[in-house]
Amino acid sequence: MPVPQLLVLFGSQTGTAQDEAERLGREAWRRRLDCRVQALDSYSVANLIREPLVIFVCATTGQGDPPDNMKNFWRFIFRKSLLSTSLRQMDFAVLGLGDSSYAKFNFVAKKLHRRLLQLGGNALLPPCLGDDQHELGPDAAIDPWLRDLWEKIMGLYPVPLDFPEIPPGVPLPSRYIFEILQDVTSIGAEELNITSSAPQGPPSELQPFLAPVVTNQRVTGPRHFQDVRLIEFDITDSNISFAAGDVVLILPSNSEAHTQQFCQVLCLDPNQIFMLKPREPGVPSPPGLPQPCTVWHLVSQYLDIASVPRRSFFELLACLSPHVLEREKLLEFCSARGQEELWEYCNRPRRTILETLSIQVLCDFPNTAGAIPPDYLLDLIPRIRPRAFSIASSLLAHPRRLQILVAVVEYKTHLKEPRRGLCSSWLASLNPGQAGPVRVPLWVRPGSLVFPETLDTPIIMVGPGTGVAPFRAAIQERVAHGQTGNFLFFGCRQRDQDFYWQTEWQELEKKGCLTLVTAFSREQEQKVYVQHRLRELGPLVWELLDLRGAYFYLAGNAKCMPTDVAEALIYIFQEEGKLSNADAAAYLARLQHTLRFQTETWA
Repeated sequence: MPVPQLLVLFGSQTGTAQDEAERLGREAWRRRLDCRVQALDSYSVANLIREPLVIFVCATTGQGDPPDNMKNFWRFIFRKSLLSTSLRQMDFAVLGLGDSSYAKFNFVAKKLHRRLLQLGGNALLPPCLGDDQHELGPDAAIDPWLRDLWEKIMGLYPVPLDFPEIPPGVPLPSRYIFEILQDVTSIGAEELNITSSAPQGPPSELQPFLAPVVTNQRVTGPRHFQDVRLIEFDITDSNISFAAGDVVLILPSNSEAHTQQFCQVLCLDPNQIFMLKPREPGVPSPPGLPQPCTVWHLVSQYLDIASVPRRSFFELLACLSPHVLEREKLLEFCSARGQEELWEYCNRPRRTILETLSIQVLCDFPNTAGAIPPDYLLDLIPRIRPRAFSIASSLLAHPRRLQILVAVVEYKTHLKEPRRGLCSSWLASLNPGQAGPVRVPLWVRPGSLVFPETLDTPIIMVGPGTGVAPFRAAIQERVAHGQTGNFLFFGCRQRDQDFYWQTEWQELEKKGCLTLVTAFSREQEQKVYVQHRLRELGPLVWELLDLRGAYFYLAGNAKCMPTDVAEALIYIFQEEGKLSNADAAAYLARLQHTLRFQTETWA
């Protein structure tokens, strides 16, 4: 009897969907199913008509958009020319990952599930809708769904009786074999085949541009609680072009101290040079990792040792642990009943992989940390993911330059050390005045905000805090093109501490290029936010939207502000447009549908 074939395809923006897809792959191998795991855009989608069993794992990004590595698949699967019987031979299931604080929660998973049904596919289960907002994270929905899924699959595709399941405590083979090169004594950046500062084509994740840092300036006052940076890069000869609304992706590095500590804990020689050999034929080398490579480069620039470990981390650690008590504790973290304890141990205090393994910081798993074979490093620890930042400048105003506004992430939990964002802290530490160039790997992709090209179309921009960054690019671009009708609602705490680009806005006001409305929340007894200013100027907002066809944009923190602004708009539509509550909500929905109401928010 042939071994059943399973295909797991994922669309992932931050790595969570990929992690879940790889978890599915491991669980399939334990059940003796032949399984392939691939990113959707790396799979030849025309072959889908011959696949008997497929699980799709997909995240939802932005305003209900698919992740970057499934956009080509997304365009193909919604072709109108596809027949309604195209996928009649395929059993499928869809696992979605989303955040219920967003309006289009798990939109991609829901829409994909419906489309696969339209094309004749047979759904094994309703789609799973994992939610980041749940107190136990997406696994609260995924765990019971997976139990039902495996029961269904093993009933339809039984494996031969002489192929027993591999129990959870037995490690699966590593994906790669770590081959130390004994005869090589040293290796330089050029020999590592690291990206040059002048790529041949447009820069991408596999070939980023190494942009020199020109300036790195704190733009918040000394009394402000947060360090916010305006950072400028030189993109001369980079083949990079961008428009207002686009984003830049930056690949950070681990700190030198953390890299050294990790190597010490795992008894790794940072100067050793190695090659990675795939254990199975057809498995590609890790993308973005040079071959040959030094251990120092692997740890400092590839392994995300500063990330909060996911469940899969503890599953593999349990398999590798030689210590009975530590293995029992790790297996408990992996079980469904142990998820609340795992959340308390890792997610709530934001404990990192390095801290989990480090004897110096934590003594929970010292025997396990020292027993990790190098072969398993890439199975155990995810790759550092790029971070996206709204571009805060226009090439029309700053030729050959790219600027970003970065809020440095730092906060306290019950752990001794403050939590620090990997990318923002690394960027803040860069000193362009030091000897030699300071370079940052980056590339650009289209963002979710699209601005009208017509000269007479007004735009209303609501950008509190660092949410104002994409609107600075838009205003600079529109002013360069002679476009007026720029209305900016900006909010911050205090005008003398975090009023970003105050002088620039005021000069544009004097020239008649901008109407600026400010909300300084801490300068009076009762806090005033941008939504209050919108209500105060309701007649103007209604006139711009209803009579002059304005576009409305919102950028900033996703927690409360987007809902508060939407409620302010509904209020304006009722008061100024004399609409009922239902008609006001429908009016807002029409603005969203026609892209005259666009948002870019982040958690």
